[in-house]
Amino acid sequence: MNRRLASAIIHGLLAGGTLVAVFPLLWMVSVSFMRPGEAGSLPSPLLPAHPTWHNYEALFLRAGMGRYLLNSLLVSGAITVLSLACNLMAGYAFAKLRFHGRERLFQALLGMLVIPAQVAMLPLFLMLKYLGLVDSYAAVIVPAMASAFGIFLVRQYARGIPDELMEAARIDGAGELRIFVQIVLPLLKPVMVTLAIFTFLTAWNDFMWPLIALTGQDHYTLPLGLASLAREHAQDSELMMAGSVVTVVPVLLLFLAMQRYYIEGLLLGSVKG
Repeated sequence: MNRRLASAIIHGLLAGGTLVAVFPLLWMVSVSFMRPGEAGSLPSPLLPAHPTWHNYEALFLRAGMGRYLLNSLLVSGAITVLSLACNLMAGYAFAKLRFHGRERLFQALLGMLVIPAQVAMLPLFLMLKYLGLVDSYAAVIVPAMASAFGIFLVRQYARGIPDELMEAARIDGAGELRIFVQIVLPLLKPVMVTLAIFTFLTAWNDFMWPLIALTGQDHYTLPLGLASLAREHAQDSELMMAGSVVTVVPVLLLFLAMQRYYIEGLLLGSVKG
């Protein structure tokens, strides 16, 4: 009986914690379907009295949220693809290829993990300005093409690949590119999925760097578009909640659908090598 009581208490606490964590998201969705001004009434209703799509229509027909959504998809997708290509090749090189200064270079790369990203924003902006890339998609995509964390994650996982596989392929006459594409990449699929999810979520939610690099609204991503909308409609809570739903729900669904692979890749990367 004591075990059942303890189990019931634990499950009750977990359910309560889940409710506390999920309630703001559920209320955000609920408010997004309310009529203008309904959420500001006292006491604030939990559910819309007369659900309406008016806020979403206003977002996409008048506020230009559709353009911001396409920009986010373009930028996040491009960053994910390019970052995967660069991080996978660099991580594999640090793990399996021997070249002069490999360990020192990797140690310097690890040092970048403890440096706040904000420190590099000013020199990076000046470099992009010199190259004429400010206020373009490239200004957001190019700096995110590789990351110290991504290279480190791939390297840790790739160290667990047996060297005998590569040696056997070299004996058979395979070149390094063929070895990487046909042998190494299939073995890196778990960490590849993890890195893709992590990179896409980071790029989708990024606010600070696009705010610095993008000066025109034509290239705004969803977080910037939502912030711009908040300045113009600060009192329209229902419209703001609808914008938040459009920003949050796509990546939330993506993470929930792929969380098993994401966690699996992180755990495998932590024990490999």
